[in-house]
Amino acid sequence: MTPRTAFAIPAFRRLWAAGLISDTGDWLLFIALPLVVFQLTGSALGTSIAFLLELVPAVVLAPLAARLIGRFDRRWIMVAVNIGQALALLPLLWVNEVADLPLAYAVIFVHASLSTLFEPAKNTLLPDLVDTERLVSANALIGLNQNLGRLIGGPLGGVLLAVGDLGLIVAADAVTYVISAVLIATLPAVKAAAHDRGSTDATADTPHPDSRDVRAVGLLAALRIRRLRGAFAVILVSSVAQGMFLVLFVLFALGPLRGSDADVGLLRGIQAVGAVVAGVVLGFIARGSSPRALTAASLFAFGALSLVTWNLPAVTTDVWPYVLLFAAVGAPGVIMIAGLMSVLQEESEPRQRGAVFAAVGLVSAVGQALGILLGALSDGAIGLLPLLEAQGCLYLLSGVIALLWLPRMEDRPTRKAEGATDAVSRTP
Repeated sequence: MTPRTAFAIPAFRRLWAAGLISDTGDWLLFIALPLVVFQLTGSALGTSIAFLLELVPAVVLAPLAARLIGRFDRRWIMVAVNIGQALALLPLLWVNEVADLPLAYAVIFVHASLSTLFEPAKNTLLPDLVDTERLVSANALIGLNQNLGRLIGGPLGGVLLAVGDLGLIVAADAVTYVISAVLIATLPAVKAAAHDRGSTDATADTPHPDSRDVRAVGLLAALRIRRLRGAFAVILVSSVAQGMFLVLFVLFALGPLRGSDADVGLLRGIQAVGAVVAGVVLGFIARGSSPRALTAASLFAFGALSLVTWNLPAVTTDVWPYVLLFAAVGAPGVIMIAGLMSVLQEESEPRQRGAVFAAVGLVSAVGQALGILLGALSDGAIGLLPLLEAQGCLYLLSGVIALLWLPRMEDRPTRKAEGATDAVSRTP
């Protein structure tokens, strides 16, 4: 009997380890660099610019990412990106005063640009390493290592910055990217997505009339794939809710909740606990989970937990109920991403996947930007509480879209991935 966990596949274990190491390095920088920017400028605006720069490449470079991932070996794209990320850190060694801020902003932009290639390449490669019935497990474990990286790298970044300087962060982060590149380079070779001759047309569910067409599809064509429109709609609406959260959460914690800066940090950090638990359960324990059902259920849970949280100050402002709620809300996040990524991977053809996952980054960035703009309305006549209520309702709306519009993957035939060999399948 073949194990249902993707961790039984050696190639996936190497990809997972590479992700954990590089995610830890990402969080080292994610925590330390905004602190350095704020220390140099003393300005919230300067720090906000640092965060906004991370959204721009996902929109501007998405068409390029779609083409590159469709034409080249995803392993070597990821290796090249990791090496590029390590080299791109070096200018930070010369950031010592306000006049050096353009260097810091340039590093942030370059790193975000390289991530625009790395994440779609990883999500495109995953179905080549893992068979259909273990896609949910694989995506849950990817979500797990991202949150483990957050738990390890976040505090470590603050500690290294306190005991050393930005140069120590640069060195540690660069080492993580190099190790990740070495691990990814050992993954088994798979054929380029653009050369799968059994692909179907990007905008239809029937075979392409010219089966000799081996070109990878473009970004706009990926957005028009009929079976994926529901998934893109879910990503857009839930990303608007996430963008609103980024703005409204701090206002809520310091306003209606009457919390402190320490409470803000505690509530944001505690979310990783629920995420890690969900990643372990879904990655190692759960069996036969439907991606469509997982996505819908997690979004309904997200909305319900959000609405309870935003309205609870009418009952109590003691911090401990909010610690429990924020710990719980981390779980639906991992489950939702695992379900959605599995739908996108299984319902797209190999030559479409590069464009599909570049489109995911584009749609997510646009949704978050819209949410951030909506969150800014809290300063006007609308006020904070109605926007918080709307944010929770957007997650509920996403759940309805997922339930009604996502395809039923359980009706499709099981696919065996090229790299999905494990100890059990090799036994005679």
